[in-house]
Amino acid sequence: MLALVELPIAGLMSDERAEVVAAKAQKMVEAMAHCGCTLNNAYMQHSLLALVVIPELRISDIGLIDVTRFARTELFA
Repeated sequence: MLALVELPIAGLMSDERAEVVAAKAQKMVEAMAHCGCTLNNAYMQHSLLALVVIPELRISDIGLIDVTRFARTELFA
């Protein structure tokens, strides 16, 4: 494992001090760059992918969510 930022509170927040989380997040950015990722602060961009309040479809722990209906949806009809 190259880096890890644990978010034990609802998968969104840490119970560690801000400077500890910031250091781990920086290591995550560095690990992604080491793997060839060229996005600016890719850790933050990737962390938003599962956020189910951003339209239209998002992946959550319960499956694919249609955010406009706030309901689980199937990938294929």
